[in-house]
Formats: sequence, C-alpha cells, structure tokens
Amino acid sequence: MKFEKEFSSQMLSEWQQAYVDYKYLKTLVKDINRFKRKTNPHRQMSPSSTVVEIGDGITTAPIQVSSTASQRYETTFLMTAEKGGEYELVFFRRLDDEFNKVEKFYRERVEEVVEEAAALNKQMDTLVAFRCKMEEERTVEMARLASYVAVSPAELAKNTSMKIHMEAIEEGGSSRAGRSDDDDNNNTDEKEDNNIFLTPVHNFNKMKASRPASIEVLNNIKINNTKETPRSTTKGVLKVLNQTELKFNRDNLRKIEEKLICAFIEFHRKLWYLKSYSFLNVLALSKVLTKYDKITLRDAAKSYMKMVDKSFLGSSDEVMRLMENVEATFIKHFTNGNRTKGMNILRPKPKRERHRLTFSTEMNVSCFVGGCMFSLIVALVAIIRTRNILLNDGQKQYMNTMFPLYSLFGIIVLHMTMYATDIYFWRRYRVNYSFILGFKQETELGYKQVLFVGFSIGALALLCVLANLDMETDPKTKDYQALTELLPLFLLIAMFVVLVLPFNIFYRSSRFFLLKSFFHILVAPLYKVTLPDFFLADQLCSQAQTLRSIEFYICYYGWGDFKQRKNTCGDSQVFNTFLFIVVAFPFFSRFLQCMRRMFEEKSIEQGYNGFKYILIVVAVCLGMAYEVDGEKDRQIIWRLLGGITSAMAVVFCTYWDLVYDWGLLNRTSKNPWLRDNLLIPHKEVYFIAMILNVVLRFAWMQTVLDFKFESMHTQTVVGVVASLEIIRRGIWNFFRLENEHLNNVGKYRAFKTVSLPFNYEVDQ
Repeated sequence: MKFEKEFSSQMLSEWQQAYVDYKYLKTLVKDINRFKRKTNPHRQMSPSSTVVEIGDGITTAPIQVSSTASQRYETTFLMTAEKGGEYELVFFRRLDDEFNKVEKFYRERVEEVVEEAAALNKQMDTLVAFRCKMEEERTVEMARLASYVAVSPAELAKNTSMKIHMEAIEEGGSSRAGRSDDDDNNNTDEKEDNNIFLTPVHNFNKMKASRPASIEVLNNIKINNTKETPRSTTKGVLKVLNQTELKFNRDNLRKIEEKLICAFIEFHRKLWYLKSYSFLNVLALSKVLTKYDKITLRDAAKSYMKMVDKSFLGSSDEVMRLMENVEATFIKHFTNGNRTKGMNILRPKPKRERHRLTFSTEMNVSCFVGGCMFSLIVALVAIIRTRNILLNDGQKQYMNTMFPLYSLFGIIVLHMTMYATDIYFWRRYRVNYSFILGFKQETELGYKQVLFVGFSIGALALLCVLANLDMETDPKTKDYQALTELLPLFLLIAMFVVLVLPFNIFYRSSRFFLLKSFFHILVAPLYKVTLPDFFLADQLCSQAQTLRSIEFYICYYGWGDFKQRKNTCGDSQVFNTFLFIVVAFPFFSRFLQCMRRMFEEKSIEQGYNGFKYILIVVAVCLGMAYEVDGEKDRQIIWRLLGGITSAMAVVFCTYWDLVYDWGLLNRTSKNPWLRDNLLIPHKEVYFIAMILNVVLRFAWMQTVLDFKFESMHTQTVVGVVASLEIIRRGIWNFFRLENEHLNNVGKYRAFKTVSLPFNYEVDQ
C-alpha cells in the first residue's frame, strides 16, 4: 500500500484538517520534477532510484531553518537564484505552513490533556480517600458488632484484615487495623507517592507539596449525579443541584469506579491518538522531504528533520509519560495489578470485523438469505398469477385484512435495507457514524449484519405469506382458517421476543441500545435529548404506516376479527380515536424533544424546528379526520384544511432538510448552492438528492389528501407511499450524518465528554 493511502487510512477523521496535507505537498514536488525534466530533458533518473548520476553534485545545506518569537518555524531557501528556484521556494513555504499548523494543533491538544490529567489526578486522590474512609467505617462497624458477640480481638482483626485485603484496592497496605503509627505514616507517604500518577514531571514537586491529606479531601466534595432521569429533569426545572452528599457505601463506590473507568478509557484513547498523530505527521514530513531530495538531488531532509526532531512535536514526551502513568495507575487501582486485563480494557481495539468466527461467511449468508427472499417473491407472484387470486371474490377482503398485516414486515425490511446502504456509504466516505450515533466501540452493526437481519425478517414473512396462501387454497387445510390468520401474529411476537431477549445473542448491545432510545422517545422530554434519540425519532416519523399496522394487529387479533377474516376496526370509535394518537405520536415526540433542547440550549432554531413538527401533527390529524368522518360535507372541509397545512408542512420541512439538516443551499459557498466541504467528489449527487427529497416530500402529501387511483387498490397506494417515504428517509440519513460529521471535523470533536464523579465545592 502506498504511503499516501496508508496515511489517509490511519488519520482520525475528525482531525483530518489538522494533519499535514501530504497530497498537496507531493503535488508541489511533482511540479518541481516536471519543471526540471522540461528544462533538462537529458537528466535521467528513475522515480524509485536514489542513485545520483555521475557529474551531478548534491548541494549541501540548501535551506536554513529558524524559529520566531511566536513559536513558528521559517525556512530560508538559499537556492532561489537557480532555475526553478521559485517552485522550490513555494514548496518550502507551504511545508512551513503545514508544519506550523501541526505543531500548533499538537501543542494545544497536549495542553488540554495535561489539564485533564490534573483533573483525573484529583479525582483519583478522592477515590483513594473514599476507599480508605470506607475501610475505616467498616472496621468501626465490625468492632461495634464484635461487642455483642464473644469474639476475640485477634480473630476480629484477622477476619477484618482478610476481607478488606480482598475487597479494597491496596494502596501500599491492606488495612490500618492493628498497625502502629509509624506504619500508618509510612503508608500515607507511599500513597501520596503512588497517587501522583498523572502529573507531568515539571509539576511533580509543586503538586506534591500543595496537595491536602487524602482523607481531608472528602470534606469539600459531593457526588455529581449526571445520570439523566425524569427525577433529575424535575430537579433541573426546580433549579435543584444534581449533587448528592457523600455516603460511604458499596453502591456509591461502584458508581464512582464505573465513571472513572470510562474517563480513563476515553482519556487513554485520546492519548493514543495524539501519539499516533505525532508519529504520522513526522513520518509524512520525512517522506515528502525524501521525495524532494530524490528529485532535486539536494540534502534538505537532514536539516529540516533535525529541526522537526527538536520541535515540540518531535521532542515532547508528555504524551508518552502520561500514557505510561495512566496505564500503571489504571492497572493498579482498577484491575488489582492484572496488567493483561487492564491493557485489554484501556488499549483501543484494532479495527477488525466484528463476530470474527462468523463474519467471514456472514456476507455469503446475507446473500443466500437475500436470494431466498427474492426466490420467495418470485414464487409468490407465480402462485398469485396461476391461481388467479387477485381475480377471486375475496381479493378485496384479503387486501383489507392480510395486506396491512404483512406490509408491516415489508416496510421494516425496506427501512433496514436503506440503513444498511447508508452504513456502506458512511464507511466508504469515512463518516464516523458509530461515534455520532453513540454506539459502543466495536459493537456497532455493519451493513452486512443489518442486511442479514433485514433479509431474514423478509424471508420469514414471505414464507408466512406462502404458507397462508397454500393453506387457504388447500382443501385439507382450508377449514383451519383461524390458524392461517395467526401466522403473521406469530412472526411479530417472535420478532418482539428476540428484540427483548436478555441473553448475549443476536446483537444484544444493538438491541438494548434501540430499546433504550425507544423508551427515551416514549417519555420525551423527561430525558436529555441526544442525537441518537432524535435521530431514531425521525426514523419513527417515517414509520407512521408501521405504527398504524401495529394498532391494526391489536384490533384485528384482540377483538377476534381474525376468526371471520373481517375488518371491523374502522367501525370502532375507540380504534379511530387511538389512530389519531398513534399517527401523531412520533411527530409530537419530536416536538417535545425540540422544546427541551430550546430551553436547555437557549436556541430559537429548535423552536422553529418544533413548529415544523406541530404543523405535521395538524396536517396528519386533519387527514385522519377526513379518512374517518363519514359525512361528505365535513370531508371536503377536512381535505381542504389538510391540503393547506400539509403543503405548508412540506415546504417548511423541505427547506429545513436542505438548509439546516444537510447544510446545503449556501450561495456564498465555494461550491455554489452546496457547502464548503463535501465528502462525495461528484457535486451532481447533491443536486439529485435535493430534487429527490423535494419530490418525495410532496409524495408524502398523499397520506393526508388520500387521492384515489382506479387502477390501484387503496392499500397498494398506502404501501407505495410508505415505501417512498422510507426511501426518502434513507437518503436524508446519509446527508444528515455527513453534515454532522463535517461539523465535528470543523470543531475537532473526536471524543466523548465523560462526566467525572466528584464535584469539588472549592472549585465553584
């Protein structure tokens, strides 16, 4: 693999603008090479050769590198008088710009991690004090209990010491019970030495002299309650601080340790990427200078790389020192000295395909299941045509009952297929979707896994349809009509059971992540709104037909209509009332999420976004009123009002999609009517996507206006419109996350913000 591709693949995508622009520097070197070949055509030299022709001399010291007072480096090119010297001058100016950019970025990031290290150091001091306090209180409690039973002091001390030794992290001694004052003092000194684990060497003595005694730290702290719950939301509304007094118990210790472990993992990950950043950029500079020397027959690389090695980028060992100390501290305090276990937790896992034992065959399995699904579709079409099912008297009844039951699975499969397509293109264009959507590292599903799940659902649904038709037409099974009607219900129940299975099978982390987000949507706005929550809520907005189908399942099977294959749900006032709620729920949930974000972030844009969803709620409710109202006079009014509000909603939503969600339609952009940064090199793709979004948005109006088509059954029209909305959502998903990714790139936002457990009153 060429270095350029390797360099690009190893970049942290959110920091890509801060890396050396190796591609452009290589282009400048090629310009120099072209000029030299043009002016000296007899000069023969293979691009891969490092041998200098006889008669050609290598000029030594062609450059002079100096540093300025503003911590910048400037290169003076000493051969500007030569032919083509201006090309080389441009090269070194751009090289300086790139190096200074990298140097500045690296210095800023190192300063940030040093500050974070100091904060983590303070947190670890408090954790050690917390453990010691628990140990003391446990010893006192054991002594108090011993006064009620006939236990010798020696036996009590022995049992207490053993338990504490097993349950507490050793800090230099397992317990203070039964020790002399000298031992206590020695252990205290040892603890202080061991707990200065994140402090840079130049601050070591200062920090050690100024830090308080370990137990005294507990007098000025409270525990941060950062877990988002309805209770914490209520406290926030009432202006009650989300902090709790210290209680020295195991439950609090477990929560504190969990938060600190997460903080250590994320901090170590940041250090690892900083180390990689430094190494890759130094290597890129060395590579491009080597190419320059090879073409110009100069010896500039030696002088320039000597300066790089002396710079902060090349000489600073802060990151390495912090990594070593973080690893040592984590292993000692959280894995009880087990280095293998500690490093497995800390070190970023290599990017390899998940589910290693089955992944090599997973694509083949997905293709096989997809092929089976296609074959089943062909078989279904053949059965329908050969048996003239669509021409039978029961065709209308079948479309009104069985089609809504089975179309649910078709819409789900289509949505999963679109999501798998999104994942494929996100990966292709290096959109860090797992970070944006908040997936745990190495647990996110790839497009092959999503296709496998989707095709499996589709194949099972088609098998149920074929079994239903076969049992319906077979004289031997025709009398078991009720049983044939239960097949889609069995499949839906099976899907639900798999979704909530607590066992570590069938992608448990992804299933639980989905359930958690569903719950947050259900009780919005009681939980803090995160991108995964409102992203999933937007998916539900495109699944309105699925929600209607689920309500139909409840009615059709709950009220016994399946026994006679009759659809009487539409005649029920209760069903029609809940239909309004079901259809409007995802949009109203998004409205509540927007309202919470508006108050929390003080963003008026979220208020406008919420108004957009209220418009949709009004439009769909008017459309439902037109559908369920039997009087023609009122139907005309409902339809007119629904058409007006749906048109307003479509125009508003289309504008919001293109301008805010996708970041397009920027007239002043260097890419006219798009945006400055584009991941897809072909600009026409964005214009096609915008046109499709507009067309499919207006196609959605059919769900409100309910136009009749003589050549198509009503349920067929509903299914087609629902499918078009899913396709639109799939297109929207890609460009929405692309825009979010580019926002992260612009802000160099590549790591999660992890809350620390302790809050220090003196810091406020």
